Amino acid sequence: MKVSRLRKGLICSLFVSIILLLTACGGSETSGSGGASEDGTYTFKVSHVVQESHIWHKTAEKFDGELQAASDGRMSLEIYPASQLGLEQDMVQQMESGSIDFGFLTNAYMSTREDSLNAWFMPFLFSDLAEAAEMRNSEEAREMLASLESQGLVGLDFGFAGNRHILLKEGFVQSPEDIKGKKVRIIGSPAFQSFWDKTSAGPTAMPLSEVYTSLQTGVIDGMDIDLDALVTEKYYENAEYLTLTNHATFPTVIAMSKQVFDGLSDEDQEIIQTSLEKAVDWGVEEAIQREETNLEKLKEEGVLVKELDGSAFEDVSNEVRDEFSAESEIIKNFIETAE
Repeated sequence: MKVSRLRKGLICSLFVSIILLLTACGGSETSGSGGASEDGTYTFKVSHVVQESHIWHKTAEKFDGELQAASDGRMSLEIYPASQLGLEQDMVQQMESGSIDFGFLTNAYMSTREDSLNAWFMPFLFSDLAEAAEMRNSEEAREMLASLESQGLVGLDFGFAGNRHILLKEGFVQSPEDIKGKKVRIIGSPAFQSFWDKTSAGPTAMPLSEVYTSLQTGVIDGMDIDLDALVTEKYYENAEYLTLTNHATFPTVIAMSKQVFDGLSDEDQEIIQTSLEKAVDWGVEEAIQREETNLEKLKEEGVLVKELDGSAFEDVSNEVRDEFSAESEIIKNFIETAE
């Protein structure tokens, strides 16, 4: 009887010791995505679809630096580029559940989930990237971000990759007739689909990962593209006629998991918002500079370049603007503010 009680006592003591040891060890590490340790440190997961050389990735790296500085090292980021954590649909689902903390999401994909985001794609609304970036702090832009809360996301800001242009295997574009019937890869967005349908081209939506080969093999005749992606993805290796159209801009919607955001203190929420704002301010200026350097790079690589007089697309542009203004008051107000 005494031996049995002694054994039970030893077993209980050993069990308690193991629990205490595991608790002590666990207290020095973060507990999963966005999880805080006992000393309040966080390692957040950030996902996006572009390459590490792209301006969105560089902005995420800048965000990491600003976040570490503002939090005295308590907060940092793990950045997963090039769809490493899945396509954007998968990324948003993981953000809703809190397994991914931040996403640099294309406005193209997000415009299929929130109609008002199509405002950024209204044709020929901005003559250059600087004009587009000025609308980032507009009341309409803030309303777009706020609307994402119903999807389990906290919309934080908009970053930019550049304005959109047209790259073709053969010939420049000076009027809708020049692209009539041509198979042009477009991003999957209601506004882009409407614009390209009205030009009488053959718009073809496809994932970014399929574009290089499709251009190479002639599955598509060209593409709707920003200069940063054109350089980083090297599409110019398979097509050499670039028409500078500035027919739309191309933002990223920077969002955070609402579940994770709501679990932070007011102070930590402020640190995140302030750090991201500084990073995006830097990223916008960098993107504007890249418009020039990317264009020079493309010319050096033998790409033929010509500018478009957008007046040839005025009728098409007005049709698209009227169509989407009728569907969304935010889009209507956005267009009026930008004009």
